[in-house]
Amino acid sequence: MNMRIGQGWDSHAFKPGVPLRIGGLSIEHHEGLAGHSDGDVLLHAITDALLGAVSAGDIGSFFPPGDPRWKGADSSIFLNLALEEIQNAGYRIVNVDTTLVLAAPKIAPLAAEMRERVADLLDLEPNAVGIKAKTPEGMGLDHVAQAHAVVLLERVEDPLELKSMTAVIESQRQLEDVVQDLVSQVHGVPPLRVFDTEDIT
Repeated sequence: MNMRIGQGWDSHAFKPGVPLRIGGLSIEHHEGLAGHSDGDVLLHAITDALLGAVSAGDIGSFFPPGDPRWKGADSSIFLNLALEEIQNAGYRIVNVDTTLVLAAPKIAPLAAEMRERVADLLDLEPNAVGIKAKTPEGMGLDHVAQAHAVVLLERVEDPLELKSMTAVIESQRQLEDVVQDLVSQVHGVPPLRVFDTEDIT
C-alpha cells in the first residue's frame, strides 16, 4: 500500500484585543494569536503537514501573508485547500496527530471538543485525530503558542472513495471557487472542478 507522511509546524505570539481561535474553536481568553489570518496555529500546522505529505509546498505558497485577501481569514479555508491537494494527488487521510505547546489557556478541558471539530473539518472519525498539549517549560516561550502536526496518508485505489472525498469539499460551496483558483494559480493550469457523477467510472 502506498503511504505518505507529512509533518507541519507553526507558531504565533499572543496579542491583546484579538479573538483566540485554535483547532477551529473560539476560545475565551484575554489574548488571541497574532497573524494575518485568524491565527489558528493548529489548523495551520495541519495544513502544512497535509501539503508536505504530497509535496505541494506549504501554506505560504497558496496564501502569502502579505495578501490582503487573507486578512482575518478563517483557517478552514487553508485546510480545505490542503484537502483538495491530497485528493488531486490520489490520497486520503488515515490519521492526524498533533501537539500544542503553550502556557495558557489550558487545552485539556477543550481537547475532546477540539478533536471533534478537527475531525469534522477533515471528514475523519474523532479517534483518527490526536490532540495533545504541553507547557513550554524552560523554553522562555510563555507568550507564544506552537503547534506540531503529523499526518499519515494512503493512496486511494477506489474511484468511489475519491468521489466521497470530493463531496466533503463540495459541502463547503463558499470555499470552492477560492480553492480552485488558488490551485490553478500555483500549478499554472486552468481551474479544476470537482468530479461529477459521470466522471467516476
